[in-house]
Amino acid sequence: MLFSTASASPIRIVLAALSGVLVGALLLLAAPMAYASGDGLVRQEVTFRGGGGLVLHGTVLSENGAHGPEPGIVLVGGAGPGPREEYRQEAEAFARAGITTLVYDKRTVGYSRLHKDFGLLADDALAGVRLLQSRSGVNPRQVGLWGFSEGGWVAPLVASRSTDVAFVVTIGGPGYDPLRTQAWNLTTHLHHQGVDGPFRRTVAGPSAQFMASTGLFPSAGYDPVPMLERLHRTPVLALWGDHDTQVPPRESAQIFREALARAGNQHAVMGFVAGGAHNGHRTSDGFDRNGGPLFHGKKLGELAPHYAQTMTSWVQAVATGHPPASSAAPAPGQALATTPVPGHTWYAWLAPALLLLGFAAYPMSALLRRGPVLRPVRWLAGLGLLAVVATVACPIAVYVTGNGAATPVAWGRPASWLVVQGLAVAVVVSACVSAAALWRRRPTPSWAVWLRLAPVGLAAVGFVPWAVWWGVAA
Repeated sequence: MLFSTASASPIRIVLAALSGVLVGALLLLAAPMAYASGDGLVRQEVTFRGGGGLVLHGTVLSENGAHGPEPGIVLVGGAGPGPREEYRQEAEAFARAGITTLVYDKRTVGYSRLHKDFGLLADDALAGVRLLQSRSGVNPRQVGLWGFSEGGWVAPLVASRSTDVAFVVTIGGPGYDPLRTQAWNLTTHLHHQGVDGPFRRTVAGPSAQFMASTGLFPSAGYDPVPMLERLHRTPVLALWGDHDTQVPPRESAQIFREALARAGNQHAVMGFVAGGAHNGHRTSDGFDRNGGPLFHGKKLGELAPHYAQTMTSWVQAVATGHPPASSAAPAPGQALATTPVPGHTWYAWLAPALLLLGFAAYPMSALLRRGPVLRPVRWLAGLGLLAVVATVACPIAVYVTGNGAATPVAWGRPASWLVVQGLAVAVVVSACVSAAALWRRRPTPSWAVWLRLAPVGLAAVGFVPWAVWWGVAA
């Protein structure tokens, strides 16, 4: 039945008009709002669904009055929560160069200090690519990715999975797996703090093996090389700050170059940002940041000279069908080399577990009132338990909380490590005193005596080579 306005009452007409206005207003409020600012850029808040259907929030930036179709780029952040504000300078630089840019808040669901799924992060980034592809004014065949640090693992993974990715730009992209990279990062910062080699070797060696073997370090063995070897047609620009202190720039650049060469990629450019830190921002030595906005109370640093221009001109060349030919700039020096970390090694976790059981057996047997009770052996058991826990916990704390856990430093060692070394000496002294007390007392041999004293004795003997391996004796 058709509605006739002629037969309708004036009240109904007014109500219908008000309803239409209300619906229109609600639609306008629900739609993403685009706004131009005084810097000549247009910003639009957007939402899109990433991996697992999670709703992600971001901002699309473009030039005010731009005439498409423009290339597009999705910014993939580094490790941690990664709010989009951290990458505002890069987003604005790309947008001013005529490259429509999506920067988004990193997921906090399914991502934490103890759980990282690069495949899930790759799904988020690919969803961002498809969001830009669907926008008017963007060339859907020229949307690529920019990946920083951890994003340097994610961006090649996305490109290896989907032909929707037209190009890849990385800054501070790691060539090694996450655990080896983090071990180098920590030892580099410990070296800067004045910590000598023995403790640094413990962090990069036994403690890293312990982390890998116990699964405490998420995605420890993720290998980026197979993903790079699949990028045979995707143009790649890989950059590192020449003062990068978080990813080994010289070694990573060599890995990228060799992997992409094996892939047959004819458009892989390796370069270094002069005066650039890990994030390509201005620094004096890689450990500070000069200028720029504050992020979580710390300076991000201004974009290093020519950093943004290098990226934007390369993207524009790719978008116009003239991707630069493969090249590699001379690599800067690298103060420390990385240390290979073996995979799952049973002895990394079994040895301290057996030592703990051996030392704990003596006080546990006291509950059963089996065998002799000697005060020196009691001290040996207690000090042994404390020394094993402290030996493992001290360098592991550096992985958990950062190199700040190694302060203060005295005589080239963290003060906490000096305490650990003191405990190790106390264990050896207690073992000698216990052996002398047993020799004087000479208890009658029996199964009760053996069951009570053998575990702690074996633990004391095994503690010495284990402590040497962990660097306690150095």
